[in-house]
Amino acid sequence: MEKSKILFISQEITPYLPETEMSVVGRYLPQGIQEGGREIRTFMPRYGCVNERRNQLHEVIRLSGMNLIIDDTDHPLIIKVASIQSARMQVYFIDNEDYFQRKFQMVDDDGVAFPDNDERMIFFARGVIETVKKLRWVPDVVHCLGYMSSLVPLYLKRTFAEDPLFNNSKVVYSIYNEEHDLTLAKTFKNKVMAEGITKKDLEVVNTPDYLNICKLAINMSDGVIYGTSKIHPSLKKHVESLDKPVLTYQSEETYIKAYSEFYDKVLSESLVESY
Repeated sequence: MEKSKILFISQEITPYLPETEMSVVGRYLPQGIQEGGREIRTFMPRYGCVNERRNQLHEVIRLSGMNLIIDDTDHPLIIKVASIQSARMQVYFIDNEDYFQRKFQMVDDDGVAFPDNDERMIFFARGVIETVKKLRWVPDVVHCLGYMSSLVPLYLKRTFAEDPLFNNSKVVYSIYNEEHDLTLAKTFKNKVMAEGITKKDLEVVNTPDYLNICKLAINMSDGVIYGTSKIHPSLKKHVESLDKPVLTYQSEETYIKAYSEFYDKVLSESLVESY
């Protein structure tokens, strides 16, 4: 039987960023899943605070060079890669001088959200998808971890729904306890609109704040994981209102095995639905 393939799209991964609940999972989950016999690919943004020299990042010329159009402006897509030798895994980085050169992730040194976070999220989501297409690698499960990855489910389930690389892929979204006061530009809905996406899809983000963006990701996912023990009540209520598989918070000792079993559950439920 062919190995199942898991695509990890993470907002944070240590050692490239400081250790957090999310970055530690972003680092050790792919390794654990790979050691369990599955194929993996892992992506994260190349924030300006990622030390390229220390972490030995280098550009992948054959994958770079594409332009992504966001709000009628071309933005070059640059792909870099680094290896975590002890885990025998590579991490791909989505880079762009306009969006990922600054030394912070989502907010500046004063805690103020960047005004172009919406475009940065769009660029990251589309950049990952286009890169996976270039790799011609067909994921069975796409696991999105964190707010920065929250537009991936929308694009996969709408714009790329008929693409042969993704039309059978199942999407899992992990919720974390992040910056709940992050609000995107009022023009977000216009910028994110693409082929296959409807106004009804985007009703949940009439106010494009953190909670509603997460709800959009939840709506478009096939399964939801509580990545932390403290989930915002609004998000928990939204998840509970939907009929889809949910994995509650797992401890450090249990999460890799539990996540692997959850992928199988999401895949098996989709097989049942297809009959």
